[in-house]
Amino acid sequence: MKPKTKKTQPAARKKPMTPKASPFLMFNDQLGPAVELYTSIFPDSKVINLVKQGKSGPVMSAEFIVGGQRFMAFNGGAHFKFTDAFSIFINCEDQKEVDRYWDALVKAGSKPVQCGWITDPFGLSWQIIPKQFMALMSDPNPKKSQAVMAAMMKMVKFDVAALEKAHAEA
Repeated sequence: MKPKTKKTQPAARKKPMTPKASPFLMFNDQLGPAVELYTSIFPDSKVINLVKQGKSGPVMSAEFIVGGQRFMAFNGGAHFKFTDAFSIFINCEDQKEVDRYWDALVKAGSKPVQCGWITDPFGLSWQIIPKQFMALMSDPNPKKSQAVMAAMMKMVKFDVAALEKAHAEA
């Protein structure tokens, strides 16, 4: 008996996924420069839509993708301010990636805080975190995870080698 072969259909064009939920950021008045900075630093980023006030006026609203995440944003006025209650978490592959994003944000005027946190020139907080930190913190040995946490608490920008050393020596 001859096996049945299935006819293959031409690949259907996939529509880009539009998520049901997206972060919506309210900027004071610097949305245009913020979108430009974010999409220039992170891969898998692009501007989807910008709406300006008049032909040459400031950007009033935007839809953009940063690191694969869709964002909506609006210039809402001086009464809107970001707080640390909301931050963007950047999951980095290694120290090289941590350094690349950290250095690009610092060069753009961001202020380093502590424990991998940095605040950009527009007031938005970012967490630049190496995946190694999360792996080391999940060690079932509490002495090792506590040593990693203690090392992290002394850091401003993450140092993967120092985290791994703290873990190994615990």
